[in-house]
Amino acid sequence: MKPDTQLSQAREQKEKDKLAAIKAALSDEKKLNIVQQAKALEIRQNEQDDPSVLPKVGLDDVPAEMSIPQGNEQEIGSAHATVFEEGTNGLIYQQVVIEMPEVDDALIDILPYYTDCLTELGCGDKNYLQTQEWQSSVSGGINSHISVRGDINDVQKVKSYFVLSAKALLRNHPSLNDLMLQTLENVRFDEHERIRELISQKRARREQSITGSGHALAMTASSSGMSPAAQFSHRISGLDGIRFIKQLDDDLSDAKNISILADQFKLIHEKILSAPRQYLAVFEGDSTQAYEQDINKYWQLPVNKTGVNGFVLPAVHQQVKQAWITSTQVNFCSKSFSTVPVEHEDAAALTVLGGFLRNGFLHRVIREQGGAYGGGASHEPAIASFRFYSYRDPRLLETLDDFDNSIKWLLNEDHEPRQLEEAILGVIGSMDKPGSPAGEAKQAFHNDLYGRTAEQRQRFRNRILKVTVDDLKRVGQTYLLSEKASVAVITHSAMEQTVKDIGLDVIHL
Repeated sequence: MKPDTQLSQAREQKEKDKLAAIKAALSDEKKLNIVQQAKALEIRQNEQDDPSVLPKVGLDDVPAEMSIPQGNEQEIGSAHATVFEEGTNGLIYQQVVIEMPEVDDALIDILPYYTDCLTELGCGDKNYLQTQEWQSSVSGGINSHISVRGDINDVQKVKSYFVLSAKALLRNHPSLNDLMLQTLENVRFDEHERIRELISQKRARREQSITGSGHALAMTASSSGMSPAAQFSHRISGLDGIRFIKQLDDDLSDAKNISILADQFKLIHEKILSAPRQYLAVFEGDSTQAYEQDINKYWQLPVNKTGVNGFVLPAVHQQVKQAWITSTQVNFCSKSFSTVPVEHEDAAALTVLGGFLRNGFLHRVIREQGGAYGGGASHEPAIASFRFYSYRDPRLLETLDDFDNSIKWLLNEDHEPRQLEEAILGVIGSMDKPGSPAGEAKQAFHNDLYGRTAEQRQRFRNRILKVTVDDLKRVGQTYLLSEKASVAVITHSAMEQTVKDIGLDVIHL
């Protein structure tokens, strides 16, 4: 079997022919009726409803303080641990958190596959099937990942951590520690066929994610030139990462390449084991003594290491102009502007501006009138990027124009206080959204690791509540009129010449 590279064009032409036939069969009276209905719809879409007839939550209803759980840091022998005593319904959530060491650039692309494989392979004298049975018998799941985030004052500086995470019933805590220790210390990278299988499964999931998460992938691509963390995300979990795993999977058809990949995993793993580590636990307060006993038993060696070079990424600030061609009948569009990190005073106004543009302009013109499944804008201060997007969009050039038109609407129109209030409440609602006790505790811990302390988050929230319409116009004028905006789209082969004509570099997935 061979893929039909002309399938998208054929389907599109069939749809055009069908519409042309319907149009040819219409009488003049029916055509006039359709035109009148379209005009009536446009008038209705542009009308402003009276929201005062509905009950609402206002800024006066917003509590002054955020609710952020506080952990208790303690030294247990040679182990540094942070404990949150929260209601967990008899479960314990535990993590081993290791500062990422310096990694050669050639190994960065395979980091997500190292973490995916780590908890899916055998360990010690057990093969992967026996290890999976062991995992199921003592835990509710075990996984690992690597996170990278920019500094709160300078996104060109990054920090990174490796995290091995698991949960279990409190009565299984000793067994959980044994499982986590064996996974970390005695993982078996010699199971080459299992590695090959896992990479193939990962490739299939990543390829299937394109049309389901195309807007997120397009945003990641368009902002990839804004900061090292943004470029890292595009490289390992974005479109560039999908392109890499397709090539990697093809290369692994040669058994020698599987052995090379396994050796690269070992090299990364040895570096991680040599780096400083700490521990996080979330459980109910009456289990503290048992937790300390298990930490003393399982995790006293190695002690925190020093002298290990930390993870670094080179500074990056470049314009992106990309069109990714794949098998899709719709488009995913994104346009990004370089902005400021979270501690900058303009970050709050930019964050509110995303919801303001979406509610007041983008939703109407991109979804209601343009026919896309969704569209909007958001500010991501962790990578200092303001990003427009559309999801499953029948248009492309027109949508890119609408992104620019939303900025003109912001700067040239008068806006009601109600619109600002709605945007602020949307941001506050997202920040204050409750999670599970364990989830909130883990989030607080990892925010602290990257300098997002409770005080910093409260300070940012206070700035959100003070944003004015004048602030929105000022940051729009300052950051969103740059000619150095980055653009990334996901589209199909029929649009290849169109995207070339507007200066985008074509990349085939």
